[in-house]
Amino acid sequence: MFVGGTDTTSTTVEWAMTELLRNPDVMAKSKDELKHVIGKGKNIKDHDLSRLPYLLCIVNETLRLHPPVPLLIPRNVENPVKLCGYIIPKDTQVLVNAWAIGQDPTIWEDSKEFKPERFLTRQIDVRGQDFELIPFGAGRRICPGFPLALRTIPIILGSLVNNFDWNLDVNLQPKVLDMTERFGISLHKANPLCLIPMPLN
Repeated sequence: MFVGGTDTTSTTVEWAMTELLRNPDVMAKSKDELKHVIGKGKNIKDHDLSRLPYLLCIVNETLRLHPPVPLLIPRNVENPVKLCGYIIPKDTQVLVNAWAIGQDPTIWEDSKEFKPERFLTRQIDVRGQDFELIPFGAGRRICPGFPLALRTIPIILGSLVNNFDWNLDVNLQPKVLDMTERFGISLHKANPLCLIPMPLN
């Protein structure tokens, strides 16, 4: 559980930082929110999260585009089930593709684009109640670590954004960052993100 929790959390933070660097306007809005709510260069505390809606939108959008476990943990069907006109026989192993659901263009407008603002107007949550967005699964078998993830990811991400300015290697441009995914049990970047932290101006 410890290894699973740390791997998925660090992967999500890496994807979020990658998306922020590719979208400087989103990074600027996040820095602005943090500056006004927390204070520039200050660390985020757990009780601050409820006052940082845009930061939470960034986390939700990252989990939509880059779910930590793209194919949720497999399930076995105990009894035959009829679903959407299909019969799923007893003892069938079912895999839920959370990655495909999060990028479904019939559900999400501009589904391939990183747009945290969509969560400011849509009442969709990652806690397993809205099946359009289930990076942690849903129901009785939802990931037991999701409450911890929903606290640690925004705190880590917000602290990184609020305490440093970030530069890429001089040979790279933000829009051409490698976004290749390496599928496995968890969804990693094929080429890890390398950043240079800079003191705040």
